[in-house]
Amino acid sequence: MRSVIWMLLSVPAILVAWWASSAVADQAASGSGISGPQTILIGVDLSESNPLTRDGTFALRVAQRVAPMISHLAPRSKVILRSFGSYEGGSTAMLTLDISIAPKTARAEDISRLVAGAIAGVPEMVKTGKVRPQAMTNIVPFLMNMSRVVDCRAMPTHVILATDGVEDSQIANLKRRNTHLPVPAVPPFPGCTELQILGIGRGLNSPRDTERLIDEWRNWSKSAGFRNFLALNDW
Repeated sequence: MRSVIWMLLSVPAILVAWWASSAVADQAASGSGISGPQTILIGVDLSESNPLTRDGTFALRVAQRVAPMISHLAPRSKVILRSFGSYEGGSTAMLTLDISIAPKTARAEDISRLVAGAIAGVPEMVKTGKVRPQAMTNIVPFLMNMSRVVDCRAMPTHVILATDGVEDSQIANLKRRNTHLPVPAVPPFPGCTELQILGIGRGLNSPRDTERLIDEWRNWSKSAGFRNFLALNDW
């Protein structure tokens, strides 16, 4: 948790104040309709192609979208924050948090602010060299690794990715319009509640490519075992 606290402290104060004063709790994204403990896994794409790494306004919007998903969590819920990019580039260690919500030691509202501050601060941290942008975009390999961390049978699990959705790895290169994501041989997320992708198609400036990416990830999500899928280019 210490590394993420450091990340939050590095966010310009004016950005955190702007986020904190906004009505994030009133957003349609708040709450999931589940009253008991849940697992929220958040993956932040640090690859150079993802606009979130350089667009402060967009990073703040993603932070606002994610914050209420955490602030309403029940005690014993788990929050997992990771970053990804190159497969073995140390990218997962740049943003790391594993914590269980507890009323006295880790309140949902406080963890919500912590995670949102880290997400909102990514462009500034990249600009100042505190976070290293990644040369590749290993989304599927990241998800496969994380499937061994979460247990959808233990509690409802939501996976939220802040990424443009453009897989660029040994798995596939979705920059090419004739390329498809491979279907998992065995569902890695059986029974998981939802996969969300925030920012899909951002930076490509192409409605056609955005819809193509949504179709690719919807098919992959279903094959991977997720019950629901949501991909947003803008909101």
